[in-house]
Amino acid sequence: MNYRYLGQTGLQISELSLGSWVTVGNQVDLDATASIMAAAYDAGVNFFDNAEVYAAGKSEEIMGAAFKRLGWRRGSYLVSTKLYWGLHQNPNEQNTLNRKYLIEGIDGSLRRLGLDYVDILYCHRADPNTPVGETVWAMHNIIERGKALYWGTSEWEAADILGAIDFAERHHLHKPVVEQPVYNLFEQHRFDSAYDPVYKNLGYGSTTWSPLASGLLTGKYNSGIPADSRGAMENMGWLQEQLTDKARLRKVAELQPLAREIGASLAQFSLAWCLQNPHVSSVLTGASRVGQLEENLTALNFIDKFTPDLMAAVDRIFHTK
Repeated sequence: MNYRYLGQTGLQISELSLGSWVTVGNQVDLDATASIMAAAYDAGVNFFDNAEVYAAGKSEEIMGAAFKRLGWRRGSYLVSTKLYWGLHQNPNEQNTLNRKYLIEGIDGSLRRLGLDYVDILYCHRADPNTPVGETVWAMHNIIERGKALYWGTSEWEAADILGAIDFAERHHLHKPVVEQPVYNLFEQHRFDSAYDPVYKNLGYGSTTWSPLASGLLTGKYNSGIPADSRGAMENMGWLQEQLTDKARLRKVAELQPLAREIGASLAQFSLAWCLQNPHVSSVLTGASRVGQLEENLTALNFIDKFTPDLMAAVDRIFHTK
């Protein structure tokens, strides 16, 4: 495993990390989660990502139980969670980043995770209805109280990130240091030119999610939706249009010879491509079984195979930059 710094912080994070969206609490139980996490940790993965809303809090509970079972030394791994959506459909408890929700939300997450603190706390979406200063102050206070060590954003527009950083710097508060954006061969808008001030000028870090476009970039949807895939899950029906899109499937088919050329599977190729971006600190992977995790981690063997010619070939298919 190789490690990169989280933006301009001194925090070292594994190039590939383990997320829990869709899988933990939906596809896998405690036993499977603990096995997958143990295999990841043994391979050098040191970052485990979660969110309050995943499986309505169950994902944090299961991951917390896995941490307890595995008994790892706390300093040897990083944990993140995210707040915004909430678990209760009441005012101040959903779709907000106001002070009350954030202060209460982190306490709930820590209780479910069984931890004294998380390493990174993300604002899961931007909140246009709460003044950014209120959110920044609350996140600063959470860090000052030792309940999180760093904070970041997820799926924020560049202008909103810059606004939060500016407020924090003007008031000498802990500023956000990392974004968690969607990023794969189909979805690259969170690294377009609007984000140059964020990544190039300010050195913001990123922990990217959905590197395989919900499995589309593995090739397993080329002949339809397998019954045992996430695309067939009842609560993931909204994905089916994307997973059966003919134009996207053609691009996946065109990618296959390029992956074969370097001896990689489509999944390994797509993961390694994400790590060509110097502004990516870590790529979040998901797995519902140990074998799937092990295949994903092998992507690290192909990072150095991406020559300028290979990158140009990918560009011709996906119009990447």
